[in-house]
Amino acid sequence: MALRMRAENSQAAPGGLGGLDEPAFSALAEPHRRELGAHCYRLLGSLQEAEELVQETLLRAWQRRATYAGRGSLRAWLYKIATNLCLDSLARRPRRTLPIARQGASGRDDPIPPAISEPIWLEPFPDELLAPDELGPEARYSRQESVTLAFMMALHLLPPRQRAVLILRDVLDWPAGETAELLGVSVPAVKSALHRARETLGRHYQRPPREELSLRGLDAGRRGQIEQYVRAWETADVQALTSLLLAEATFSMPPLPVWYQGREVVGALVARTVFAGEARGRWRLRLTRANGETAFGLYRKGEGVYRAYGMQVVTFRGEGIADITTFNNSALLGYFGLPVRLEVE
Repeated sequence: MALRMRAENSQAAPGGLGGLDEPAFSALAEPHRRELGAHCYRLLGSLQEAEELVQETLLRAWQRRATYAGRGSLRAWLYKIATNLCLDSLARRPRRTLPIARQGASGRDDPIPPAISEPIWLEPFPDELLAPDELGPEARYSRQESVTLAFMMALHLLPPRQRAVLILRDVLDWPAGETAELLGVSVPAVKSALHRARETLGRHYQRPPREELSLRGLDAGRRGQIEQYVRAWETADVQALTSLLLAEATFSMPPLPVWYQGREVVGALVARTVFAGEARGRWRLRLTRANGETAFGLYRKGEGVYRAYGMQVVTFRGEGIADITTFNNSALLGYFGLPVRLEVE
């Protein structure tokens, strides 16, 4: 307790952090790790890159702790470091997206093109890594809504600096003056960037109904839909799967650069690919949550065990499923606390 009090008292004094040892500094900085992770994810679109940048943020803050003058909060200082690291990273990397925002839908009989393995795809984000919602009612977008795949796709149409302004102002609810100070620009520049960002987002993102923006609780109806979905995959039942889809449901499998739309088209695709042949028992699913939606760790049977295959994010809307996005990357399961293999029962 004495060490923590010493750290808190020194925070308010100019240059006061310089005298802290590593445990005392960590006691102040580590509580911000989770929200910094979500912030970096929104900017970068990559869970793995966000984790790396948060670690770099905390390391850089520790190395430069003597330069912290105490004029603002430690939280704002950490956000400034994280945001600038992300903007530097974005200047060197391609924009991330999903197939649905990259091109038109493919037909049911179109050939499936080769995967694009370059880092151009958005990645899923575990709900467990979201910081507790501490926002007031003024924020335009809740923290949960602002990591949904639909929001992230639209967000990543923005240039990086506009993206940063919109996140700081409309997700984190920062005042224009603090946003300008963090980015090293004028308040009019922030207002102009925010106006342009909102216009672009408004053209490409349609907010779900208000009741869909609340935490999607597992009422009896939703639990039943999830159970049907899992059973359909594990028994390779195309009809059962398509019965859960809305008429204009979408389906994609990054890093494959294609997506499909419509209940019948998706059903036909599934029948000739993931459910083809003797597929009953081929797949196992483990329930979790990602991007504010229902999600599953997906496992494929092989050599006597089920091995991690990728992550699915399933968007339920009203009476059915609006989108299924399967991220074919087995390494993602570790971020969700899921095992890399399941034993055959």
